[in-house]
Amino acid sequence: MNISLEGKHALIGGSSKGIGLAVARELAALGASCTLLARNQDALAKAVAELPVTAGGKHQYLVADYDQPEKVSQTVTRLLDGGPVHILINNTGGPKPGKIIDALTDEFEAAYRQHVLMNQLMCQLVVPAMKTEKFGRIVNIISTSVKVPLPNLGVSNTVRAAVAGWAKTLSNELAAFGITVNNVLPGFISTERLDALTAVNAAAKGISVGEEMGKMADSVPAGRIGTAEEIAAVAAFLCTPAAAYVTGESIRVDGGRTGSI
Repeated sequence: MNISLEGKHALIGGSSKGIGLAVARELAALGASCTLLARNQDALAKAVAELPVTAGGKHQYLVADYDQPEKVSQTVTRLLDGGPVHILINNTGGPKPGKIIDALTDEFEAAYRQHVLMNQLMCQLVVPAMKTEKFGRIVNIISTSVKVPLPNLGVSNTVRAAVAGWAKTLSNELAAFGITVNNVLPGFISTERLDALTAVNAAAKGISVGEEMGKMADSVPAGRIGTAEEIAAVAAFLCTPAAAYVTGESIRVDGGRTGSI
């Protein structure tokens, strides 16, 4: 099975920590040269220094804020002047929790811009070179809410579903060019975002964070919270030559928790 990414260049969003950084580590271990993209320069510099380097691999980082799409476009365009991006990982933090009936219009608009529109922008920037290379891998890190909406995540549920619909449409348009588009759907994964959501839910229920985390783990057939590395392993496989015939899919990595086929 060919899982080598030697000679490939990966651009990974939200990669200074959490799932994004874990994906970057996996891609680097498979031989890819990785460009990390996030807002925090100090965290990015530290993350790049810790990436494994294989023969011919070279890593770097870009500082950019998805709230400033024009600057993101300029930054990525300069990157592409140096050569193609073969792998794009669309990954960014989710909207704050809350009931959908209480969400403001501005919250929906901001989340839509950050997730759907920025994914679209990033793809428009990198896909032309992918077509020339006849190889491209686009992986979107979304959520299991694509399959079953999660309580108290009204805006997130709405926007994540929009990303999934956008991705499936894009996968059909790009398949003939050797470019795949897939979604990875994390369940309960040990990240800063899960910690924050757990704290909100625990406060609402009047219980401790530890108790709430225990209840969440108990709801998973695997009996535990997942790790960022387990998400990264699936995302990385989708980027390899071995996954060339997998496209338009939304793959759950949730320990069996999501209650749908």
